[in-house]
Amino acid sequence: MSTFDLHAAARRAMLGAGFPIEFAPATLEQAQHPASVDDDGARDLRGLLWSSIDNPDSRDLDQVEVAEAQSDGSVRLMVGIADVDAFAPLGSPLDRAAAERTTTVYTGVENFPMLPRDLSEGATSLWDGQDRLAMVTELHVGPDGNVLESGIYRAWVRSRAKLSYDSVGAWLEGAPLVPEAIAATPGLAAQLRTQDAVSMHLRKVRLSAGALEFDTIEARPVLENGRVVDLAVTPRGHARYLIENFMVAANTAVSGFLQSHSFPSIQRIVRRPARWERIVELARPLGEALPAEPDAVALSGFLTRRKAADPDHFPDLCLSVVKLLGPGEYTVVPAGGDLGEHFGLAVYGYTHSTAPNRRYIDLVTQRLLKAACIDAPCPYSLDELTAIAAHCNERASAAQRVERILRKSAAAVLLHGRIGETFTAIVTGVKAQGTYVRLVAPPVEGRIMHGERGLDVGDRVHVRLTNVDPEQGFIDFERV
Repeated sequence: MSTFDLHAAARRAMLGAGFPIEFAPATLEQAQHPASVDDDGARDLRGLLWSSIDNPDSRDLDQVEVAEAQSDGSVRLMVGIADVDAFAPLGSPLDRAAAERTTTVYTGVENFPMLPRDLSEGATSLWDGQDRLAMVTELHVGPDGNVLESGIYRAWVRSRAKLSYDSVGAWLEGAPLVPEAIAATPGLAAQLRTQDAVSMHLRKVRLSAGALEFDTIEARPVLENGRVVDLAVTPRGHARYLIENFMVAANTAVSGFLQSHSFPSIQRIVRRPARWERIVELARPLGEALPAEPDAVALSGFLTRRKAADPDHFPDLCLSVVKLLGPGEYTVVPAGGDLGEHFGLAVYGYTHSTAPNRRYIDLVTQRLLKAACIDAPCPYSLDELTAIAAHCNERASAAQRVERILRKSAAAVLLHGRIGETFTAIVTGVKAQGTYVRLVAPPVEGRIMHGERGLDVGDRVHVRLTNVDPEQGFIDFERV
């Protein structure tokens, strides 16, 4: 068991799901020798105090931010997104490779990029100290957190620092040690405080509208010399919320911009939950009476109260609610059409535009934006956008399957010596093909093979580990 090769397993899972592992020679050639790009009309914003916040090991940096406080208490917030289209134009080998994959796949042991690393970690990555082209969404945010106006344009940017979620989050939450990259950049500490303040204002508005904030447990394998020694849980943290609030604001502004210019768009929709009645059932024993019909404001208030009342078990409740809400999907909206609702974010009109190095929908949206900005014709027909959305939906599901298999393969390696032990678990899925649970500790997912009758999502049960199969990513339990 200690010799099980997770990297080889990741590659098998990718190929099994229909994802290419290698890039074609023409694609690599284009990535390694990017052509000069047209920067006509691009503003010069390199003098602003841009910075990025991402995972410590991320190299495909899509986003930078800067905020300027105004004399009336409002804030001018700018979110810069890498201009990937400038180097991977529609119909090029790079575009065709991205269109086939549609997403970067994160397996926990190896990442499989949507675009070659020579490009996504090079010319289109918003590295600190480098001049980069970006699409900038500018938001004028009032003192109450409402967006008063917005605009979108192309610009040159230069990031001053690459920051990490954990260190910036801890500092914003009161840790005395200032991260080195912040201390080394004059004015950056005050800049980030301004960003944090406007982020909290944006968050307050979304929460009042019914936005749902979840504390879910995301575990990744910890490897030492190729062996799985633990599963590490990624904390949400203050800095992650900051970036999330900015992304929601920017993506919502992009939707409105395209609609105002009579352009179609691909919206990210999370519909009203079909299993709302089960969410109501989970709330009842906790002393909460949710309405009979789906209500985001009521659910948001319930989650906020439960987090305060029982923070230790709040992630378990979040997991159940997330499963019952159901997945999001990409839907094409024609010019002038109904943008639709994102139930979880409590926003009307929400697209994906902030990660064009990592998601194809974002690259497509970037092309729509660039055309709208200069009053050019739409670069896609509705039929083409519909086909892209359908393919991206299918590939997103495939990527999730790959990531789930690798999480379970790593967990199976970790648990192989614990056959027969009993664990506390939360039911996460009840389907025709089986009933699934996630252990409370360690946060491992598996299937109940015996005793699953009568269980439903959100039930807390005791299970015994009966079998593990790292090759297949199987972890089997029986109810006790």
